[in-house]
Amino acid sequence: MGKNIGIIDVDGHNFPNYALMKIAAYHKSKGDTVGWADIGNYDRTYLSKIFTFSPDFSGGLGKYGELIKGGTGYDIASKLPIEIENSKLMDYSLYPQHQYSVQFLSRGCIRKCPFCLVREKEGYIKPYEPVELNPKGKWIEVLDNNFFANPEWKSSIDYLIGTKQKINLHGVDVRIMNEEQAYWLNKLKLKRNIHIAWDLPELDLTEKLKEITKYIPAYKIRCYVLVGFNSSIEQDIYRLRKLKEFGIAPFVQPYRDFKNERKPSQYEKDLARWANKMWTFKSCDFSEFQPRKGFRCSHYLNGFEKAKAGGAILNYGQVSSKHQSENECSTCS
Repeated sequence: MGKNIGIIDVDGHNFPNYALMKIAAYHKSKGDTVGWADIGNYDRTYLSKIFTFSPDFSGGLGKYGELIKGGTGYDIASKLPIEIENSKLMDYSLYPQHQYSVQFLSRGCIRKCPFCLVREKEGYIKPYEPVELNPKGKWIEVLDNNFFANPEWKSSIDYLIGTKQKINLHGVDVRIMNEEQAYWLNKLKLKRNIHIAWDLPELDLTEKLKEITKYIPAYKIRCYVLVGFNSSIEQDIYRLRKLKEFGIAPFVQPYRDFKNERKPSQYEKDLARWANKMWTFKSCDFSEFQPRKGFRCSHYLNGFEKAKAGGAILNYGQVSSKHQSENECSTCS
């Protein structure tokens, strides 16, 4: 007789949980009954938690049997049982509201950025076999942390083209992109803009951005900008103004540490509010932006200039080297 298996997505249902879909599909293939754990009696219940800042499951009315907790939000070293990890089955019926597929074509990363936990969790980059596609899927979310660092990236491109679906790439490392890779990117039917990142301000990506925009139109690119991790306001503004010069849309991400002890400063919130909306980013400079009545963001820039004149570097939100948990890797740049 099959078991009654409960599953709990601790982070919510805003994005399909890859591990839970593999777990559910595997157990169903063994004749078990699987569903969201609520009122009922379960032989085993799986809880998945990706983000440390998600409130933990506080219990309900069900009897949950054996509790198995996994995911980075619980333990960075947690892994699926090998028989589930190696399975290609996916239960997309858990998330009928999301009509797309999710895929990893590589795991790990070539980088070892101090704010990112991907290398610690998944190791050096390696190819990963694709899993089942959503039978009702209209496009594919490719979750690779560093797509072109995969030694078999061309095979991945061939696979994606062969699906004849639109593609959303989550991680493209601009530092290693070349003309050949840009050529194949342009061959994909892209669902959204290509995601790149400029996370480390000491690395000036100006020349590389100038190069790639020769091959890929700037309007097809979105650049994640990490702030609050050992960057000064001058470095933040420099990166954003350079992106504006190239016509590349930014997305500012305030740093959140792995232990969820750090909260974004008001400056970081205001910077994100300005940069992440294209009409404000294009229509005015940050110094002119007024996020609240009677407050203009030139206040932040004036504070920086005064500190600089006094021989100090004013850094809004500087923290020590810890892992970022909100977005494990924003393309490792």
